[in-house]
Amino acid sequence: MAKQRVRIYSDYKSPYAFVASARLFALEETEGVELEWLPYTLRIPEFMGTVEERTPHFWRKVRYLYMDARRFANVQGLTLKGTRRIYDAFYSSAGMLFAQRHGFFRSYHDTVFRSFWNHELELDNLSEIGAVIEGCGGSAREFETYVNGPARAEHDRIIDEAEELGVFGVPTMVFNGELFWGGDRIPMLIERIRAPETADIALGRRR
Repeated sequence: MAKQRVRIYSDYKSPYAFVASARLFALEETEGVELEWLPYTLRIPEFMGTVEERTPHFWRKVRYLYMDARRFANVQGLTLKGTRRIYDAFYSSAGMLFAQRHGFFRSYHDTVFRSFWNHELELDNLSEIGAVIEGCGGSAREFETYVNGPARAEHDRIIDEAEELGVFGVPTMVFNGELFWGGDRIPMLIERIRAPETADIALGRRR
């Protein structure tokens, strides 16, 4: 019998995606589902505006969000340091796809998250992402060929498809066409996995 599949959209520069990662992987064991990880690379200026446009209200919200994410990190024994600048995470997102195809995704995924939030990795440095791939048993040369070849088109297509589904942030989980945004929605996702028919009631759909 085929396993039920949960699609997860994530971005390595999201603190909330970082602190939800282990709980999402646990679904493979506790719920017997198959996880498909896909990049949704956040375009920060698009939804946060430029630095010049940001108000005191905005900065209060940002400080709270990092404090909140750090609480989740501390419970898990993770280090979460505030980002030093705005990053283009395309290389790390391309690495997400590359690592899954070459059989070392979990090692890559955990290393990139942990290293970035410890200020030990620059997500937008191709050679540094390549070094992570080498460290996980992959080929940095093959990865660079992928990045300079089909990676951008594939990456952009995945994001376009995500937005057609309604994705706007990370982590977003998709199960049977229903979206769950944020780590605090994992318990609700589990309910759907265990009793998918409840989605019809929750969403007001008729059979």
